[in-house]
Amino acid sequence: MMTMAAPQVRAGTTPPALEATGLRKRYGRVVAMDGVEFELRQGEILAVIGDNGAGKSTMIKVLAGAIKPDAGEIRLGGETVSFRSPMEARHAGVESVFQNLALSPALSIADNLFLGREIRKSGWSGRILRSLDRRAMANEARKQLSALGLTTVQDIHQKVETLSGGQRQGVAVARACAFGGRVVIMDEPTAALGVKESRKVLDLILDVKRRGLSVILISHNMPHVFEIADRIHIHRLGKRLGVVAPQDFTMSDVVGFMTGAAVPPGAAA
Repeated sequence: MMTMAAPQVRAGTTPPALEATGLRKRYGRVVAMDGVEFELRQGEILAVIGDNGAGKSTMIKVLAGAIKPDAGEIRLGGETVSFRSPMEARHAGVESVFQNLALSPALSIADNLFLGREIRKSGWSGRILRSLDRRAMANEARKQLSALGLTTVQDIHQKVETLSGGQRQGVAVARACAFGGRVVIMDEPTAALGVKESRKVLDLILDVKRRGLSVILISHNMPHVFEIADRIHIHRLGKRLGVVAPQDFTMSDVVGFMTGAAVPPGAAA
C-alpha cells in the first residue's frame, strides 16, 4: 500500500504538486538515475526533455508508480509517498497518458473512460450480478468530453477503433482528467499526429491546466514545448541538468543544453 508521512511544509507556503529528491535507480552496471531532483509546481505545465538514454523515461515511470527507485523520496502535495504500482499512483491522483494510450480499440468511448473503474448498478443487480450502470457511465463520459471541448465526438457509444489519432488522444486525456485529481503525466502526446490534430491535443493540455491540474509533458517537439510549457526540466546523463523558463532562452539554447553543447546558468559544468 501507499505510505504517507506528515508533510514538511513551511507555514504560509504552497508545496509543489509533485517533487522528488535523490532518486536513484541502477540496472546492473547501468545507472538510469543518479540522484535525480524534480519539482512540479501547482497548476503548471512542466516540460521534461532529454536526449535518448538520458534517463527521463525511468524518472517518469518512477513518478507514475511503474518502477520502484533504489533510493530517494517522492512527495505529493508535500506528503511523502511510495507507489508500488500505477494503480496506487492513480488512487492518489496521479494519472498517466503514455504513448500507447492503453485504450481498448474494440470497446466504446464510455467503456474506455471507465476501464477498470466501472460504475455498478445500485441494488442487488450491481452487488451480486455485477451489472454495469451504462447510462451513468455514458452521461459522465459525455460530460468529461464536453468539458474538454471534444465536440467532434458525436456518439459516446462508438468504438475507439473508429476514431482518429487526435480523438483517441482526447479520450485518453479525458480519462486522465476524470480521475486525476492532482497531476497528469503526458508522454509524447502529439507523436505521430498531424498538424491539425496536434493543435487539438495542445489545446486539450491547456484546458487541463485551466481546470487546476498540474501537467508533466514529455516531448521531443521543441515548438510545442516552447508554446505551452511554463518551465522546462532538462534531463541529461541520469539527472536533472537544470530547469529553465522558455521565455528566457531560444530553442537552439535549450537543445544545446540537452545535448551537452552548452550548460544552463546555475548548472554544474
